Parts: sequence; C-alpha cells; structure tokens
Amino acid sequence: MYTINFKFEQKGLEPLSIQHCEADDSILEVALKNNIHLHHNCGGVCASSTCHIYLNSGENFIEELSDREEDFIDRARNPRINSRLSCQCVLFEGSGTVDVTIPDQTLIHGE
Repeated sequence: MYTINFKFEQKGLEPLSIQHCEADDSILEVALKNNIHLHHNCGGVCASSTCHIYLNSGENFIEELSDREEDFIDRARNPRINSRLSCQCVLFEGSGTVDVTIPDQTLIHGE
C-alpha cells in the first residue's frame, strides 16, 4: 500500500495525504476516488495534457515516462523536469510514499 501526498498550487487548497492506495492504480485514479479535482479531458488514456502534475518524489514506485507521455507533457502549461501525466503514473506492486503537486486547475491548460 502507498501513501500519496498531494499539494496544490491553487490558492486556498490545503495539502492532503491519502493512505492505503493500491498498486495498479494511477495517481489520477487515486485523486478521483478521493474527490480531488484533477482535469482529465481524455479520460485517462494519455491523449491530452490536462492531468499534468509535478512528481516531487516517489518516481521509483511508478511507471517510467514514455515517449508518448513526454510528447503530451511538452503541451502542458508550465512543464518542468518533474512533470508527469497523472494517468500514466501507475503504482507498482509494493509500498512507499509519493509526493505530487497539482498545478492550479483554474488556469486554462494547453492541449
């Protein structure tokens, strides 16, 4: 089981820590199951950049960045070296802690 710590760039949103996250779930799925607003225009199939997050730590617990994902990250608003698409951050079997920051969802994301 995993713990995922969510931070938010949007003003007024407090950090959340979600415990007991299961392997094979994506960070997007964990967010949605826990009522965390995270855009996902393509439905979580790596066809847009709207579920863009910053992966601050825990990269060794999730799938590696694919070429397809990298192409969509290039279209995201304010991409950084630690940018990922939350739909592609699938948790491996095991346990650990993953820290992510969700960019301000009130801003319009580039597609």
